[in-house]
Amino acid sequence: MKKILTVIAIVGLLAFSGTANAQTKIGYIKIDDVVSLFPETAKIDSVLERYQSDSLNPEYASLVQRYQWDDSLYRDTVKTPKAVRDEIAKKLPSYIYQIQNWQQIVNQALEGKQNEILAPLYRKAYDAIKLVAKEKGYTHVISKETLLVAPDGDDMLALVAAKLKLKLPPGAAK
Repeated sequence: MKKILTVIAIVGLLAFSGTANAQTKIGYIKIDDVVSLFPETAKIDSVLERYQSDSLNPEYASLVQRYQWDDSLYRDTVKTPKAVRDEIAKKLPSYIYQIQNWQQIVNQALEGKQNEILAPLYRKAYDAIKLVAKEKGYTHVISKETLLVAPDGDDMLALVAAKLKLKLPPGAAK
């Protein structure tokens, strides 16, 4: 039984080494470099700034205003009934938490908005990379920043940029 398993293992290794010697063409690319070439990416900072000033900043002002209003009601023991004060007491910690952690909330909101804006561009870049790989016969396309040591390959940035009709900046890989 051991001999049969050994023979099967050797045959498997030989078969695998035969396919490993088949024509392999490796390309590499950094998808962020492709996305940065889209004209829409230049506008993202201004879109995010407008989102913050038009949406997030007013939301913060409203949050602070609600907190101040509820806090003043809570502190007014003469005019505010105990049941209302108890209800407000439950809400105040949430307000305080949001106000204290507002910058983190803003960062998460901005990151979400950025991802929402960039998602179609990443999809477009990924589809173009797949198309170029198929057209040019690449068997493997590796993310440029993933491997520290790898076999020689071609930088596909210029090919993908040409497929998407995007202009490479001066000094970019050609």
